[in-house]
Amino acid sequence: MGKVTGFLEIDRQDRAYAPASDRVRHFKEFIIPLPQEEVSRQAARCMDCGIPYCHNGCPVNNQIPDWNDLVYRQHWKMAAENLHSTNNFPEVTGRVCPAPCEEACTLNLEDVPVTIKTIECAIVDRAWDEGWLAPEPPEVRTGKRVAIVGAGPAGLAAAQQLARAGHEVHLYDKHARPGGLLCYGIPDFKMEKHLIARRFEQMAAEGVTFHGHTEVGRDLPVTRLADEFDAVLLTCGSETPRDLPVEGRDLAGIHFAMDFLTQQNRRIAGELAPDEEPILAGGKTVVVIGGGDTGSDCIGTSFRQGALSVTQIEIMPKPPEKEDKALTWPHWPNKLRTSSSQSEGARREFSVMTKRFVGEDGHVTGLDCVRVDDKLQEIPGTDFTLKADLVLLAMGFIGPRKEGPISELGLALQERGPTWTVAADDRAYRTSREKVFAAGDQRRGQSLVVWAIREGRQAAHAIDKFLMGHTDLPR
Repeated sequence: MGKVTGFLEIDRQDRAYAPASDRVRHFKEFIIPLPQEEVSRQAARCMDCGIPYCHNGCPVNNQIPDWNDLVYRQHWKMAAENLHSTNNFPEVTGRVCPAPCEEACTLNLEDVPVTIKTIECAIVDRAWDEGWLAPEPPEVRTGKRVAIVGAGPAGLAAAQQLARAGHEVHLYDKHARPGGLLCYGIPDFKMEKHLIARRFEQMAAEGVTFHGHTEVGRDLPVTRLADEFDAVLLTCGSETPRDLPVEGRDLAGIHFAMDFLTQQNRRIAGELAPDEEPILAGGKTVVVIGGGDTGSDCIGTSFRQGALSVTQIEIMPKPPEKEDKALTWPHWPNKLRTSSSQSEGARREFSVMTKRFVGEDGHVTGLDCVRVDDKLQEIPGTDFTLKADLVLLAMGFIGPRKEGPISELGLALQERGPTWTVAADDRAYRTSREKVFAAGDQRRGQSLVVWAIREGRQAAHAIDKFLMGHTDLPR
């Protein structure tokens, strides 16, 4: 423990945002990092608890007190080595993770948790700046070949782990670049893409072969991969969005959130086709349906495109301003959270159900809504109409696409009411098909990037053990 009384002497200080009036003018990151001296001071606030509940909160099991102590003592390179022992992409989680570790921090009982996410980001950013993150190719090749379908965070994590274990790894993705939602879903203002592009170069030097513009199941039969490779890992994500099948849904101007977000990311990257119909919020009154992170990303993107106004509606009731620590800590609490995008000027409405879309000349002009109670039942006399030129559906995802690899391989599914995933446990990660594995949102269901990284690492552990009979890869 670096400084025994640090948490008593040092106040919590976190990264700041550039003013909203400035940051909405561009798509670049706007978080203002702390000076390294202040990061070290913040690391000194770690209490080195007898039971580090932050470990429970972190899906990848980051050894948080260890690298906090190392940062406090100015051992930054050792801190980077420790951090990367559990997390392949801390530059991602240090930017977009909601930080369940901080909710689990003992100091969060007093609402002043250690700034774990900020310290994590500072460690990896310095590691890149100092040139400490060189490729780690294996000393010995195993001769085993693994195909991974889907180059999102789960597939990337698995690919890097398996390549470092000495296997020949081929990573297939339908997009031009690997990254999945890291490149095509998360807006650039939350994470600029050059940050993750460095990892692709590192992984290529470690032996990973990337196959872009290759949609397995259409451009390449997945059965061919199953025949030619010693193992196949499916990490295609949860790509079937939840729809809103009400009257007027077929009107123009109503889009799924990921179509909107993906197009903007491809626009910045220069990947739009000349004849592609643009989905733009500039000069429009925008309504976002859905109160989660995807909806928040739609808000920030809409403002940067020049929307006149953005309203976000959510069918669930407004969460409490503050949680009851005695009931919730160290678990993730249900409480009102305001994202940086929401704070840029969005209007938020809770307990609102959309009854129908209305329009003129085939284009949406508004939504007929009604307020609902805590049981999601309509409250008589509360009907109202919201004006809208653009409606973005951000209500989550119900499962992976059934067509393609799932149907071609005849994989068993785990169905939970209206949602489904590929059936595979979280130990062996095996599907119902011999030598075919599944991980990430495709197996777990819609979740966080940090959970995808965990699943990819654990699936790599399972595949290495399957191929070699034993494994030294961490789980």
